[in-house]
Amino acid sequence: MRDSLSYVVSRNTALSNAAVWAGVVAAIIVVAVPWLPYVGTFGFMRWAVEVMCYLVLAQMWNLMAGYGGLMSVGMQAFVGVGGYSVIIFAQHLGVHPFLAIPIAGAMAALAAAITAPLVFRMRGGYFAIGTWVLAEVFRIAFSNVSLLGGGSGQSLTVMSRIDRNTREVAIYLIAATTLIVASAVINLLLRSRFGLGLTALRDSEAAAESQGVDVRMLKFQVYTLASFGAGLVGAIYYTSILRLSPSAAFDPNWVVASIFIVVIGGIGTVEGPIVGTVIFFSLRWALADYGTWYWLVMGTVAVITIMFAPAGVWGFARARWDLQLLPLQRRLTLKSAADASAPKPSQFVSPSNLES
Repeated sequence: MRDSLSYVVSRNTALSNAAVWAGVVAAIIVVAVPWLPYVGTFGFMRWAVEVMCYLVLAQMWNLMAGYGGLMSVGMQAFVGVGGYSVIIFAQHLGVHPFLAIPIAGAMAALAAAITAPLVFRMRGGYFAIGTWVLAEVFRIAFSNVSLLGGGSGQSLTVMSRIDRNTREVAIYLIAATTLIVASAVINLLLRSRFGLGLTALRDSEAAAESQGVDVRMLKFQVYTLASFGAGLVGAIYYTSILRLSPSAAFDPNWVVASIFIVVIGGIGTVEGPIVGTVIFFSLRWALADYGTWYWLVMGTVAVITIMFAPAGVWGFARARWDLQLLPLQRRLTLKSAADASAPKPSQFVSPSNLES
């Protein structure tokens, strides 16, 4: 009987394969929005840019905190650096505004690389407080640069040289491309050795280091990668609204919204930020006419979710119905020899398979 059975290591399921194809179709539709009737308007595209910016930022925070265990509350520092980098390069150095966007992401990553040795001296709650203090330092520093408008900020007047239709469509497509690429890259990274090391780091830094994980380098990589994404978000968002000020660029609400999205949707899951973004913007739309009640209701929803579904909406659904649209872990499946007529050698469980 033992000889008639074979074991297969698999990651994808029929549901996950369907989800991947659904994602490809959704990506095509998102890219085609500017040319679709009724939705290809300036107002809708600008709203969609905001949604995509928040989703990308939530994905970056989830990568760093949900998978890496680095609970930062200062990611707005790199949103602001990205936004101001566009002002500096496009407005004052003559770089084309659209080319300045990836440069802004790189400048945010550079700022993260420079400050990483300082913030990584702190652990746990001290790390969270340290990142927030860092964001405040950036805000105060940019508030005192008169060339960039000081505390009142500055408008991106260089964008007036570009036709409005070209500007709106281009910014939308840049935001859509950033979201699609970020989603694909994060999923691929989490399926690699990088993702395994990141999860080990989250669970126990000491245990991960004892198993040969370069903890210091891994933390540096995920910190700078998330900061690069945050810089792109700031660059895209403020290129879209055409004005930037220190109070807006370094607003703590950037990270508050990201934490809300991830916690409500499902921290430590690929699908969580997507679900959380849908909930966040649905609540914002429904509560738009209620003023300060908006954040009060948001906070109440967050508290209720943490109490009754600490893993978030998607985490609860995954545990309850075993729903995994983008599964990361490998599964050992038992197959009979009659069902697997000619299995490939790589399908069988072996040390080399497990190591990969």
